[in-house]
Amino acid sequence: MSVSLQTTLAVGAIVTGAYTVFGLTGFGASIMAMPLLAQLIALRVAVPMMLVFDLCAGSALAWLNRGAVERRELVRLLPFMLVGMLLGVTALIHAPERWLLLALGLFVLGYAGWSLLVPASGRSIGVAWAAPLGALGGVFTALYGTGGPIYTIYLARRIADKRALRASIGSFILMSAVIRLVLFTSAGLYAQGDALHLAAWLLPCAMLGLYAGSHLHRRLPAQRVAQAIWGLLVVGGTSLIVRALHG
Repeated sequence: MSVSLQTTLAVGAIVTGAYTVFGLTGFGASIMAMPLLAQLIALRVAVPMMLVFDLCAGSALAWLNRGAVERRELVRLLPFMLVGMLLGVTALIHAPERWLLLALGLFVLGYAGWSLLVPASGRSIGVAWAAPLGALGGVFTALYGTGGPIYTIYLARRIADKRALRASIGSFILMSAVIRLVLFTSAGLYAQGDALHLAAWLLPCAMLGLYAGSHLHRRLPAQRVAQAIWGLLVVGGTSLIVRALHG
């Protein structure tokens, strides 16, 4: 493995923190981790590595909450997500990494700013929103593994029960991870050794974070956790934009 020990330890700490967030919310691991991982390792290594963790963490969360999943809403999102993922994988393979980092930074910063400044709405939305949000989520899922927040915008306004919402988000992320695995393998992204080597070494970090987050789920005030997450995302998104603009 060509990644240094110091970098591996730093990546492990980031992965643990990111999957603690996943255990708390059912999504958010990649959007937390990617701005930091992109400072340490190549994006085309980080994205396939995080996919391995998403498969494992998503499987565990989906199994524990399998009875609460709202399958009809997931079926509505699925075809549009597939279209978006095909577009995203094409961009991941062919687009210059500098522009991918810039797009990720703008997305993370925009999402964090929107979450901090726009009050949460309990209003439901129509099923027609499955098309644009599913496709956009698919693009960002394939590019960075960060489609979870976009799917959540739809699902949170279609599913009222909090346990069903968390279970449905986790199950949909698992579904998208399986599809991404097929696409990434076909595109040769796992032919590079570092992604799988790092995933094998750091899988315990992801599982430790998932365990911690699941136990903290009922103990921490959700609003304080969300504010801390959005603050970190503002910093991470800004740093990616600066890095991309300055090469």
